[in-house]
Amino acid sequence: MSDYHRPLVQIGPARPEGAVTLAGGWGWFTHVEVLNRASAPRVIPAAELPQVALETLTAPRAPVAGLSFDRPRVMGILNATPDSFSDGGRHADPQVAVAAGVAMRSVGVDMLDVGGESTRPGAETVPAAVEIARVVPVIEGLRASGPGAISIDTRKAAVAEAAVAAGAGLVNDVAALTFDPALAPFCAARGLPICVMHAKGDPATMQRDPRYDDVLLDVYDYLAERIAALEAVGIERRNIIADPGIGFGKTLEHNLALLARLSLFHSLGVPVLLGASRKRFIGTIGGGEAGEDRAPGSIAVALAALNHGIQFLRVHDVAQTIQAIALYRAAMTGKQI
Repeated sequence: MSDYHRPLVQIGPARPEGAVTLAGGWGWFTHVEVLNRASAPRVIPAAELPQVALETLTAPRAPVAGLSFDRPRVMGILNATPDSFSDGGRHADPQVAVAAGVAMRSVGVDMLDVGGESTRPGAETVPAAVEIARVVPVIEGLRASGPGAISIDTRKAAVAEAAVAAGAGLVNDVAALTFDPALAPFCAARGLPICVMHAKGDPATMQRDPRYDDVLLDVYDYLAERIAALEAVGIERRNIIADPGIGFGKTLEHNLALLARLSLFHSLGVPVLLGASRKRFIGTIGGGEAGEDRAPGSIAVALAALNHGIQFLRVHDVAQTIQAIALYRAAMTGKQI
């Protein structure tokens, strides 16, 4: 069976001789955990990695939607929906949504992710026309309000086309471009960057007893297969971001298994996004029945992800997360960045 290579990421001012930089970012590593479905994990020096694996882990990631990945990036969640799990209805009015987006930009958000269909557990599919009516006025308002990267959170080609025409520049699909067969060709034809996420089942059914042989390796294999399939239809790897899909068809134990070894996903050779903000497991472990009460736990998970070299964090609590990242980087490097 195949080996999987997880860099044991380190960050700090004392970097030993022979350490190699992870993906052109802020982390480095000297050793790698080798995982295999047929044997126990083992740790080897980075120098013993196969050359292709080493090159994949160390190659700087290409900028996506104008954003480089030499530092952590923050994607702000802007749900133009009445029923999202944490903030449903808060930004259903386009003017309110635009104002919220402008506020996120004022504190330094890197990208705004606009969605018009809830993907909370149990959510039903929204007609494309309804989704378009929700997101297009928001995207148009954000584009008119000033510069800044915007993504559209959708599974549907018609919604993506309308959103891109309104000013979105990246497609973020929780179904990894499997829900609508027209979406991948559209993104390929336009040369659009995309984010592909792992989910087990659709939102309506995904939390009904999800099971895996090995959640970490199963999710990794799925994303690797989707990236290869999307490359085959003309989407360049440099335009792809991968998301392991915390909370999408996963139990608390599954989520924790993924978080503990997140750095494995760098072996995909693309930037990695983590969307764990305000998820149910944060409330279960740390307390916080309501979504807004889970901000401290969400930030803790985000900072833990930075220790794995994760490049993109998708969050609700933008200002607090950006402040936390600034202090994290200062504390880890011993200097203000």
